[in-house]
Amino acid sequence: MNLLDKFHNWRRKQRWNRQYKKGRWESLRSEKEASRYHKIIEFINRFSPKNPSILDIGCGDGLLTERMAPEAYSYFLGLDFSKESIKIASKKKLPKAEFLAADAVKFQPKQSFDVIVFNEAFYYIHETEKQNVLDRMLKSLTKDGIIITSIYREGHGCWEYFKEDKRLKELDFTTVTTDEELRYWKIGVYKKK
Repeated sequence: MNLLDKFHNWRRKQRWNRQYKKGRWESLRSEKEASRYHKIIEFINRFSPKNPSILDIGCGDGLLTERMAPEAYSYFLGLDFSKESIKIASKKKLPKAEFLAADAVKFQPKQSFDVIVFNEAFYYIHETEKQNVLDRMLKSLTKDGIIITSIYREGHGCWEYFKEDKRLKELDFTTVTTDEELRYWKIGVYKKK
């Protein structure tokens, strides 16, 4: 990334920190959002190894972890750009879960994961870094592991990284809709070939 892109990245982080402090993202607890989280959990239950280790990139304040039964995973690492969201998630003291404030562009997993979720996060990764992040995450995915990507609306400039990657096989792809025409998510689940 050039200097201007780094500045915009820094500004976005500051904005999210302010928004989490003010409770702006409480809307993620709504019933409309719940259907998206339920689909991610359904994909985890259907396609991942039993009792998986999970990396949630874009975890916010830990909502995906909260919506899962603790016996459904062996370990959960939530990663988010916003240190304020991580403070909120960490205070919840969720079983077998840790939360880390880090930028996905720089994050290097210290272990392999059975499930890696790009939770409304892949489109925020700068275009020049998307392939690098995906390559790094694929190296950190276990042999039978899966990648789940949830993207609000169309996600232009994102899906081709998953759909055209010769190392990945699409297991399922769906659109989760709401009663609002412009509020929907596309969610795909992929496995290494």
